[in-house]
Amino acid sequence: MNREPSWNPAPESGIAIEWIEANGLTFEVATAGEGDHLAICLHGFPELHYSWRHQMPALAEMGYRVWAPNMRGYGATDRPAAKKDYRLRNLAADVGALIDASGATQVTLIAHDWGAVVAWYFAILKVRPLERLVILNVPHPNCARRELKHMRQLKKSWYIFFFQLPWLPEKFLGRDNAAAISRVFRDSAVNKGLFTSDELEPYRRAAAQPGALTAMFNYYRALLQTPDARDTGDGIVDVPTLVLWGEQDVALDIHLLDGTDAYVSDLTVRRFPDASHWVQQDVPDKVNAALREWLPKV
Repeated sequence: MNREPSWNPAPESGIAIEWIEANGLTFEVATAGEGDHLAICLHGFPELHYSWRHQMPALAEMGYRVWAPNMRGYGATDRPAAKKDYRLRNLAADVGALIDASGATQVTLIAHDWGAVVAWYFAILKVRPLERLVILNVPHPNCARRELKHMRQLKKSWYIFFFQLPWLPEKFLGRDNAAAISRVFRDSAVNKGLFTSDELEPYRRAAAQPGALTAMFNYYRALLQTPDARDTGDGIVDVPTLVLWGEQDVALDIHLLDGTDAYVSDLTVRRFPDASHWVQQDVPDKVNAALREWLPKV
């Protein structure tokens, strides 16, 4: 497959692209900073490690070594072909293997959207020890299951069921060199000036690569067609957790936050009324301020 980086960071950003072998795959990883405390940032759909471009320099300034991988199937990371390859247990194993490859002894996990689905699962099952967990705009899995019984969330989740169809989602979002991918961001963003065509081009270009959209949809297909998401026991997360939530999320109802404290004893929630689902890109300065306030310097 194409090993050209899906994003070329500006030299002054302090971000570099590295190729990391983990869990039998080659990952395209954006890296910044140094030290023994790893902040690993997981992106969502239809994103890339690029979605953390505003946070990575700030985290590095705080003393963290930052790794933001393109998750399996995305960008120039390896793209397994089978739907079952994208089940949660494999995605969590990828994160564990990347942590092992880093050699870090302390780990903070920061995750948005699909990355946050994986992060909740990772923290609940204690795949590797974590110091802290930061979740952006994705509910605890038990809260998600509860709210999917209500029409207010079920009607917002229509796309999950659409993505279960063979070939049609690929055809729909893949037209005109995946031009619709840019619209996914821009149409639902609040601060649209931050979502220009130039800013969104890496996402469109990556999604237009052969097989990329199928890999991205296979996350959703495997989620509903394998039992992993249901195998989370009591759902307890025993590490300090920060949830950052853009309130103008067109896909996720605010009631999904209700009851999170039943599963996370050390919980901090910050809500951003002027942000969409793409919270770390929509209000990057506010998200960075929240991270600086809550995360310890190292």
